[in-house]
Amino acid sequence: MKKSAVVDRNVCVACGACTKVCPRGAVSVYRGCYAVVEETKCVGCGLCGKTCPAGCVEVKERGDVK
Repeated sequence: MKKSAVVDRNVCVACGACTKVCPRGAVSVYRGCYAVVEETKCVGCGLCGKTCPAGCVEVKERGDVK
């Protein structure tokens, strides 16, 4: 099953670290508030989660993404 990154918007500090490491350009910061993952571009590599200083990005199977 395919995986995708999921951001906990309540914890995200919109630092942009995840946007810089995403090889597919699937992550962006919405209005300076929190990161958003474009599921159609995300390949679930996990680089964003490893880079996130707030620990708010998690890679999950797409069926679990809410």
